[in-house]
Amino acid sequence: MRLLLLFALAALALPAQGQIVPENADDRPRARDLGIEIGIFTPGEHNAITDVAGVQVGQVTVSEGSDVRTGVTAILPHDGDLFHDRVPAAIYVGNGFGKLLGITQVRELGELETPILFTCTLCVWQAADAMVEWLLDRPGMDEIRSINPVVGETNDGRLNDIRARPIRAEHVVEALEGARTGPVAEGSVGAGTGTRAYGWKGGIGTASRVLPASLGGYRIGVLLQSNFGGVLTIAGAPVGQALGRYSFQEDVEDDDGADGSIMIVVATDAPLSDRNLERLAARAMMGLARTGAFASNGSGDYIIAFSTAEGVRRRVGEELPSFVDLPNPRTSALFQGVVEATEEAMVNSLLRATTVTGVDGFTSEAIPLDELIELLEEYGAIGTR
Repeated sequence: MRLLLLFALAALALPAQGQIVPENADDRPRARDLGIEIGIFTPGEHNAITDVAGVQVGQVTVSEGSDVRTGVTAILPHDGDLFHDRVPAAIYVGNGFGKLLGITQVRELGELETPILFTCTLCVWQAADAMVEWLLDRPGMDEIRSINPVVGETNDGRLNDIRARPIRAEHVVEALEGARTGPVAEGSVGAGTGTRAYGWKGGIGTASRVLPASLGGYRIGVLLQSNFGGVLTIAGAPVGQALGRYSFQEDVEDDDGADGSIMIVVATDAPLSDRNLERLAARAMMGLARTGAFASNGSGDYIIAFSTAEGVRRRVGEELPSFVDLPNPRTSALFQGVVEATEEAMVNSLLRATTVTGVDGFTSEAIPLDELIELLEEYGAIGTR
């Protein structure tokens, strides 16, 4: 079994156009390449947030010299005019130690009017400024005097010279204009280039679920930027403890940090109001907890959820729009789906991440596959749960 899994690693999917992979990146598996099948629902075609029709992802990796290891990840809810054809949205805060730009207006109005950007902590404002300029130059925006850019971050300062604030306008524009549907690059790419999680190299991860037709056939996709500590569990196996990397280890030595942050985006084509989108977003924390996270004091844990359904769009200029709204009793399957997709996206962010060396020669190692496979087999974690 183990030999078959290792052979399977050579047949991994390539990223879509517009998604730049770090130079010399090793081929690394996703959870399902190793036989890790999380949950009861089936993934979509790409097992990615882009399985929700219309959602696009663009990524730019910024790796310069020996010190800059960062990037930009852009998530577009649809390929139209987001400012005039808005999607309902909600934000759930698991722990508020972060710099999520645009949060108050999304909470107040319950809608998104821009794409979502992820980047490094001290680059939030450059990224927002570049996205605003890009939006103002688009058709139909000549008279616009207010834009609410939504930009999230995690602190990649251990691998990246974060004080240099290396994100430039061209990086943001490239991510936005390079956004595509289809497969999504994961691991040490885009905003995940310099991030770490659970003591190993973290990064971008994604996954999706498709509900059975009897439950509506709706799709749920998750994309996240992982950069935090905890006690890693994969499919029930105590990976962090068994491999000797976890928060508070022995309580006297450097445990590689409990603090950090995570940004999560949840997309669905279910017709949900912003109220039920907040309920959906809150369940993503449960999926994260299943991997061993505990939302430490210094961790910024944010989830942004939106619906792409045509029947819930907010179109600027409509005087008295009417909306569809999935009844409360029909949300439970979506909650299960987002828990599963979040858990799997988190695992994918670790498995796909490559070893990265950055500022001051610091190296963050990718989680070791041979040891991991042996451990997962020992605990019976490979196969359907």
